[in-house]
Amino acid sequence: MKALHCLRLATLALAIVTLLGACASAPPPPLVETKLRVNVFAGATNLPLLTAISKGFMAERKLTIEIQNTPDSDQQRAGLAAGRFEIALAAIDNALAMVESAKQDVIIVSGGDASMNEFMARVNSVAEMKGKVLAVDAPNTAYGLAAKKILKNAGLIEGRDYTVRAVGGSMARANALAANPELGGGMLNPPFTYMLREKGLKSLGTQFSLVGAYQATGAFVMRKWASENSGALERFLAAYIEGQRYAMNPANKAEVVKLLADRFKLAPAVAEGTYAALTTPGSGLAPDARLSMDGLRNVLAIRAEMENMWGGVPPAPDKYLDLSYYERALQHAK
Repeated sequence: MKALHCLRLATLALAIVTLLGACASAPPPPLVETKLRVNVFAGATNLPLLTAISKGFMAERKLTIEIQNTPDSDQQRAGLAAGRFEIALAAIDNALAMVESAKQDVIIVSGGDASMNEFMARVNSVAEMKGKVLAVDAPNTAYGLAAKKILKNAGLIEGRDYTVRAVGGSMARANALAANPELGGGMLNPPFTYMLREKGLKSLGTQFSLVGAYQATGAFVMRKWASENSGALERFLAAYIEGQRYAMNPANKAEVVKLLADRFKLAPAVAEGTYAALTTPGSGLAPDARLSMDGLRNVLAIRAEMENMWGGVPPAPDKYLDLSYYERALQHAK
């Protein structure tokens, strides 16, 4: 009887092992073609996305990407909340503003770069911005707050020593600074910094050197959308990571510089300089699009100080993050 019982257990165990083996060897379900609308500011920080599209990394994962260029951060934040696109790739401080000011359930799902911005100005020092107008995208987010922090470090206070004017996103801000002598300066990244140098403006320093570690561009989405579309989001992030890796690989420099030149109609020297800024350790593209916790903490600290939020004490960053999608995507990136 005992022998029969053991035989039955052995047979059952064999059946379970066989079933598990069949399940393990079964092919995964085919990917469903998915269209994702990605909202960005026009600029070279989009290089990983452009690379992922041009090299077919998105297509390999059955993703069709529609790039939307936003004129300013106000419209980007409103558009994400209204569902006019699925993914925002921009300064992650905009996600913080959506959570804190608009009470939207937004999560940051990846990093991107550490800010290649420079304080471009018509004056020779930050202190000489006294009495001038600071050009910003929006006065209460991201690089506008970083610019105010830089001015505050030089002893200049908004309203007392200078005024602020919202003139739009990177391209609009660069054009406004080039055309309007009333604007004393503002934060810009490549290739717009080169355009402004040609117009006679000068750099008073990089944002990295003036305010330290900073988490600039990243991907952020509505939490509900991410939960309902986790597969598509992870496929997107995996392809984006591959685009970041390809763009940063020195072996691909000539091809990537040409992509920059063709996409943004840049002279060869400007494209070379832009590529150099993008691949500068510490302030350029982050390896694998990882998010910098130190950089995010500094973003929160600047917001706490310049907007007098949270009683001046920045909160822990955890409430704004869900990096689980990124971590799973990282495992599948080639």
